[in-house]
Amino acid sequence: MPLYPASEPFAQWFLEVGDGNLIYWEASGNPLCKPALVVHGGPGSGSSTGSRKYFDPEHYMLINFDQRGCGRSTPHASDPATDMSVNTTHHLIRDMEILREHLNVDKWMLFGGSWGSTLSIAYAEQFPERVSEMILVSVTLSRPSEIDWLYRGVSRFLPEQWESFRGHVDTDKVIEAYANLMESPSIEIRQRAAAEWVRWEDAVIAHETNGTPHSYSSKIDNDRLGFVRICSHYFSHDVWLTENQLLESAHLLNGIPGILIHGQLDLGTPLKSAWDLKNAWQASELIVVPDSGHTGNQEMRDQLFAAIERFK
Repeated sequence: MPLYPASEPFAQWFLEVGDGNLIYWEASGNPLCKPALVVHGGPGSGSSTGSRKYFDPEHYMLINFDQRGCGRSTPHASDPATDMSVNTTHHLIRDMEILREHLNVDKWMLFGGSWGSTLSIAYAEQFPERVSEMILVSVTLSRPSEIDWLYRGVSRFLPEQWESFRGHVDTDKVIEAYANLMESPSIEIRQRAAAEWVRWEDAVIAHETNGTPHSYSSKIDNDRLGFVRICSHYFSHDVWLTENQLLESAHLLNGIPGILIHGQLDLGTPLKSAWDLKNAWQASELIVVPDSGHTGNQEMRDQLFAAIERFK
């Protein structure tokens, strides 16, 4: 599969979005062509440049941004003084709309993976008139039941790793306990909790030999601290969405073409969520990749490239 040369940004800056937060954004490709926004996962992973190679720089204006508290956005969640009460799903939706207005974009295509798919759907349901298409990969709706599966239910496949993850906090309310540890003034306590958290995340994807089995532990230092603090903060609050909120509002997406790409072997975010979304969103198409997990493989990357090409 031939990819495009990664183009350098023609514009990049920090945007004030309120509550003392500055979000970093950058734009690459062709400023006169179709705008596409990359909505990164995590929550709290930060954006990366890898997506640029999938978008034809002659046909897309590609916009990347770091969500509140992560990447190059400030203040960073790794700093215990950073106020997490103003970092919620609803704040991120508002930030995306502020960014759209700042860039004078009428409509944009959304490309989101994992948590980025949840945030893309939530944004599109609130501002459907501002979304031209959506491509969602490793789909999750971040429902409380899905969060419970990822941080408890899947332990039936990983009893040894679960024993270590749960044992660090000695309670079945593991997400809340880790969220509390990540608020500790002690850097040692936060570092140890963050290390245990990413070790668990890696255990869930360890079987993905065609993917990226150690993608979570590759986060180090402040990036790891910020990632775990944001994840535990969001998931301990059920990402401020009710169980079927996004599905119940999916009819608002029916004027938006969508492509959902999901791995059959995704242990962390099982296929059922993508299936439920496809059934609720009539304008969407689901592509199931048989031998892929959450972090993808070559076939998933091929499908992603083809979807982006289709919408250009």
